[in-house]
Amino acid sequence: MAAKGPRGLLMIWLSLLLALCLQVMPLSDAWLIWRPDWLGLMLIYWCVVTPQRVGVLHGFVLGILLDLIEGSPLGLNALSFSLLAFMSALVYQRFRAYSLFQQAFLVFLLLGIVQLMEQWLRTIFGPFSMHLAFLLPAVIGAILWPWLFTMLQSLRRRLAIL
Repeated sequence: MAAKGPRGLLMIWLSLLLALCLQVMPLSDAWLIWRPDWLGLMLIYWCVVTPQRVGVLHGFVLGILLDLIEGSPLGLNALSFSLLAFMSALVYQRFRAYSLFQQAFLVFLLLGIVQLMEQWLRTIFGPFSMHLAFLLPAVIGAILWPWLFTMLQSLRRRLAIL
């Protein structure tokens, strides 16, 4: 019997909160640029696997939580993750048909668009910086995607979460 009720929803929220913790984990300034977008990766996964349960509202709530934790302008990450959840919901059927490497490229595109929009908004609210290093989390996320997707699929099947 598949876990449609509270057990499945609890697993989804626990994984998203774990990703939020990984997203805000303190690192030195030299390593911050190499941190993958854990929350974005987990949001893409759940939006693709269970689009009827995870969507734009989850992205908005997680973005607001991230804004509050980081101290960034309120709504900056909420807008970014809402857009990411929306784009993931748009392509979820096509996404499922792709191989893992094609999925990784699509993850790079989705995260890259969100990172670009976030960089654009940060330049509006703060000091202007012109470099492409803001795309590194998207590249690292695409590299980690096959491993993360396989691990989460195995866990989801073991716990029978729809």
